[in-house]
Amino acid sequence: MALRVITSLPATAAADTRRSLGRGASLRRCAGPGPWYKDPQIERAVADRSAPAPGDRGAMSSKVLILNGPNLNMLGTREVEIYGRDTLEDIEAETRGRADGLGIEIDFRQSNSEAELVNWIQDARGACDGIIINAGAYTHTSIAILDALKMVDMPIIEVHLSNIFQRESFRKDSYVSGAANGLIAGFGATGYLLAVEAMHQLIEAGTQD
Repeated sequence: MALRVITSLPATAAADTRRSLGRGASLRRCAGPGPWYKDPQIERAVADRSAPAPGDRGAMSSKVLILNGPNLNMLGTREVEIYGRDTLEDIEAETRGRADGLGIEIDFRQSNSEAELVNWIQDARGACDGIIINAGAYTHTSIAILDALKMVDMPIIEVHLSNIFQRESFRKDSYVSGAANGLIAGFGATGYLLAVEAMHQLIEAGTQD
């Protein structure tokens, strides 16, 4: 299974976004949360691509577990120059809004405990249709989380607020990537929204097989 990595908007999304913004619009590569990812025009353009047609929302058809690892409960005050000023509660609210529009129910959780994260992953078997995970520092250390993720038969998307490939060398190694369908990094809170959109497509593709 090939790992798909997004550290800037994919070509199709960029094209759609440029069309929404108008001719001549440009998108910059993101090395970490910066002012542009909160640009209202870009937010609207991304939202427009995933918004359901009027009257087409329907009932929640899928359930996705979103896991957040250690220290992410401190977002908004922790190294804001890297992680931005959004709190985890802000991110959850935005993510729920996007998921609702796609007919996805989300179970949004955070823990500083590796064991608890492993238990939640195991419990997702047969209860969820996909997992989105920002394992925080455990990304780079936890074989236990990797093994748990390998046991679940569902799509997995790895998310990071910052671009881990432009940071310290130890952050460039990810155990989670060994089980993930793809990785989204460097878009700040918007990365969670992109992950929900990608998960929706993966789930839809799976139900059509």
